[in-house]
Amino acid sequence: MARGDQEELSAGMVGPTGRPWPDLPAARPPRQGKKHGLVIAMCNQKGGVGKTTTTINLGAALAETGRKVLLVDFDPQGSASVGLGVNPHTLERTIYNLLLSRTIDAADIIVPTGVENMDILPANIDLSAAELQLVSEVAREQTLKRVLDRLRGDYDMILIDCAPSLGLLTVNALTAADKVLTPLECEFFALRGIALLTDTVNKVKDRLNPDLEMLGILGTMFDARTLHSREVLDRVVQAFGETVFHTVIRRTIKFPETTVAGEPITTYAPTSSGADQYRTLAREVLARCPDA
Repeated sequence: MARGDQEELSAGMVGPTGRPWPDLPAARPPRQGKKHGLVIAMCNQKGGVGKTTTTINLGAALAETGRKVLLVDFDPQGSASVGLGVNPHTLERTIYNLLLSRTIDAADIIVPTGVENMDILPANIDLSAAELQLVSEVAREQTLKRVLDRLRGDYDMILIDCAPSLGLLTVNALTAADKVLTPLECEFFALRGIALLTDTVNKVKDRLNPDLEMLGILGTMFDARTLHSREVLDRVVQAFGETVFHTVIRRTIKFPETTVAGEPITTYAPTSSGADQYRTLAREVLARCPDA
């Protein structure tokens, strides 16, 4: 049976993952009253799978629903910062300073983005030193959690763009998070690392963060024209079932263009299929997170 483009699907039709497309509710408005930001870690130890692209564009799509969103650039490469027009090399203070000093106020480091309702906590290469400096700290795995716990009351959603590794920085992100979202390139070598990531998530859940939950696995860079892409996506669905999001992010030249422009696809090309896919993902994330 042919798989439809998700932008044209209605409930019950076969979606891009080969499963019946769900009846996704429209994005509900944010809850009124005191905020308690839901923290989602974008995590995959393999690089180039769409973590930063997903962090930026999912964040922007959630911000469009009226939610106050904070992006946390937790990769020393500073890709999320660059992708939102922030030059990491000119920053005097970054998340690195917040991790290593309790006297610095996060408000002095958080940078508003060009997207309404969305801020970023930027990073640069200084963050690579934090892994070594945190080794001797007491409760070193909970350093980021202490930072973000003070910010939860200001945001509805906090998205962490993790580094492509399973080192101390990523363990910090998993310890601070409520949920894990794993972008997975629809390519065989990306598939091989999922078991190792799942093992790390389970260890963090057992030893450091018992409330940590897998939010879902997101197929990215999907090309429906290639048998390889379809086979990899089929194998992921067979292995992980309903953990896999129904939404799939297709390969498009628009995403590299948005990085150069320093803005998310929802503002750079608001009517494009890529923007629609991330808006659909936002609806699916909210459907899986009823308290967000």
